[in-house]
Amino acid sequence: MPSLEHELAIALAAVREAGRLCQAVQAGLDPGALTKGDRSPVTIADFGSQALICGSLAEAFPEDPVIAEEDAAALRRPDAAPTRDRVVAEVARLRPAPDPETVLGWIDHGNASAASPRFWALDPIDGTKGFLRGDQYAVALALILDGRFALGVLGCPNLDPGALADGKIRSAAAAGGSLVYGIPGQGAWLLPLADPTARPSALRVSRQSDIRLARCCESVEAAHTAHGTSAKVSAALGIRVPATRVDSQAKYAAVAAGAAEAYLRLPSKPGYVEKIWDHAAGTAVVCAAGGQVTDIAGRPLDLGHGRLLASNRGVVVTNGRLHAAMLGAIDQVLGAE
Repeated sequence: MPSLEHELAIALAAVREAGRLCQAVQAGLDPGALTKGDRSPVTIADFGSQALICGSLAEAFPEDPVIAEEDAAALRRPDAAPTRDRVVAEVARLRPAPDPETVLGWIDHGNASAASPRFWALDPIDGTKGFLRGDQYAVALALILDGRFALGVLGCPNLDPGALADGKIRSAAAAGGSLVYGIPGQGAWLLPLADPTARPSALRVSRQSDIRLARCCESVEAAHTAHGTSAKVSAALGIRVPATRVDSQAKYAAVAAGAAEAYLRLPSKPGYVEKIWDHAAGTAVVCAAGGQVTDIAGRPLDLGHGRLLASNRGVVVTNGRLHAAMLGAIDQVLGAE
């Protein structure tokens, strides 16, 4: 594995900057507008986050493709001018006032779709409903080299870093958020998102080997995972602790920090294919912290299909010690269904 010191420095700075933009937009949320279904704040933060990160990657590594969730086509429509202007304004708070076309170009730098020997995967805001509720969301960036997770960075603006360091999951926007990152084979670390001068703390997965005491995370949204199937898996294993529902790849951060032993993302509908940006950064971090990530059949995540994890079904994340038991129970439950 080549030295990734420069890549890591760029990634950390970019995710930290995007986190600041997201925090500023979330702080200005109008609860009244949200009750009317207004999703414009998360749209603005989503595009602004991608613009900042892709702009940084384009400047530092101009030859690297970026597979990201968004593209600027919607912002180029004439009726999107108010949203486009707001995205540009939010980006300009953190960068020397860029013109709109530059910002749109940064967003579209994330339009790669095919895998290559070296590329980045980005989810500018993972957990949009968590963002809108004022709960957990993540800015997730990963580097893939030769089909392997090389590094991952998770910016979790509402995840309390002090609690996470103590092996607990706690939402606290006032705490400034957490920056969790890792390089498989080298380790995983935690930093306060708001303090670039802080010294990192090493992270390691839980050493729990009693499956009955496993603390599991799952998605808040039923559309993202089959809650009923997860409950059956827990019952089959005799797990005594109710699952904790957490938005976004903050669940990966929880497993990496030893605040949970497992995260199950079980298929919720036939034919659904996971997206690479929903799992790349988190997988890199958990593996760097000593954990294990596979699909529900025990296969490693196949990064050779670009935007989709087309060779995989579902995702199982554990501290490693409990992985075989989790896979066995999932196979048993799904076989019975």
